[in-house]
Amino acid sequence: MSAPDLASLYDATALWAVSPLIALACGVLALLVAGVLTPARWARGAVVATTLALAFVLQAGLLSDPAGTVLDGTYTADRTAALWGLLFLAGTAVAWLYSLGYYGEDRPYKVEHDAMLLATPIGMMLMAGAQDLLIFFVGLELLSVPLYALCAFRRNRARSVESGLKYFLLGAFSAAFFLYGASLIYTATGTISLIELRASGIGSPLALTGVALLVASVFFKISVFPFHLWVPDVYEGAPTPVTVLMATGTKAAAFAFLLNATFLLPASAAMTIALVAIVTMALGNLGALVQEDVKRMLAYSGIAHAGTVLLVVAGALAGDPQPGGARDAALYYMAAYVPTAAGAFGLLALLEREGEHFTSLENLRGLARRRPCVAAALTLFMLSLGGIPLTGGFLGKYLVFYTAVRAELVGIAVVGVLLSVVALGYYLRVVVAMYMQPEPEGLARAHTGPLEEVPATFATAACAAFVLLLGVLPGWFLQQLGG
Repeated sequence: MSAPDLASLYDATALWAVSPLIALACGVLALLVAGVLTPARWARGAVVATTLALAFVLQAGLLSDPAGTVLDGTYTADRTAALWGLLFLAGTAVAWLYSLGYYGEDRPYKVEHDAMLLATPIGMMLMAGAQDLLIFFVGLELLSVPLYALCAFRRNRARSVESGLKYFLLGAFSAAFFLYGASLIYTATGTISLIELRASGIGSPLALTGVALLVASVFFKISVFPFHLWVPDVYEGAPTPVTVLMATGTKAAAFAFLLNATFLLPASAAMTIALVAIVTMALGNLGALVQEDVKRMLAYSGIAHAGTVLLVVAGALAGDPQPGGARDAALYYMAAYVPTAAGAFGLLALLEREGEHFTSLENLRGLARRRPCVAAALTLFMLSLGGIPLTGGFLGKYLVFYTAVRAELVGIAVVGVLLSVVALGYYLRVVVAMYMQPEPEGLARAHTGPLEEVPATFATAACAAFVLLLGVLPGWFLQQLGG
């Protein structure tokens, strides 16, 4: 490494840009040390809470004082990356809060769980801010490897181990696609820097082949057609707090990079991407309609939502006339989707502590009489996922479809709206079961202590408040996008 390169590593601006990542990495090390020094759960919890709070403050500082592109043009910490980073940290914090009372019989392994959980937003932030394919790949692996282990964390349950194994095997193929694609791009262009590729363009067939492999790898992470079949099995088998993180942060990080690297795709690919988005929405919604387990239903729902956000990429390729419109639409959509999906999966984690069968639609019958607050919050999240007005999900979908219309993909937007209406069929099934159907006879449930539910209650309240805030008073977030 040359002298200027070494100097850039110690540049104050570069250190400011990566300060949230450093805080998270130090938190992981401190947590592992705390796990050795003390058996007290509160001490380890304090380390996690302090780390997330510090990283959140630093990331918010980057929002008001962005560092720009640093580290020889390989990483950027602008306002957009800062907003993505805040979403990643919020998703991680919610997943952690829901996990505190979830692992009843797995408490001896809690330190390892929390350490891996804290490592995942480091990878997400690297993916969102990457201006170099190698930096993105490092972030991808920093996110994926902990998730492989977290999916299989409940080693005494066969479905959890199966979930981790499936995700690992398919994720390994995805990583291989990305590396092969990056090598083809480097062979054709002599660079893997997004800044240099943006300036020189992608034109040769070899480079386009490499781009196609990169897109396939990213499509696996965001779970769109034809790389979506792993989602229901992995989400169902994984511990539900881990599913919270996978359904929110992983998708958001992959979309952050995809929007940043959209220029790699030729404009002629816009209709192909749009058709992939529509097929993904159709398969996700139709798959969810026939599910009796709400966790699997939400997994298929996540596939449909990934297809919806993919319309933004198609709109950007088709020539959206509003500068930054596609980016803003995707950011707003994910800002609404992250707390909505996290809250919905988190409530299932709360119910699952009383028995795994409580995530079935049958056993949600009469929930409004047994647990009215849980039923009310779950109803809000279902309505937001369905895009009902006065929730964050409504304006998010409006911005996405409006982006497609601006790019003259009117027919695609109309089909997307119709598919979103179809989705109401299974979201309202949950509401009907909770409020309008009698409670099953002989339903035995184990009661959890009130203290165990405090973190989950706080996480649910925060998610619900943010969903309502984005739906009723979206001005602040839209102002941040405009800034």
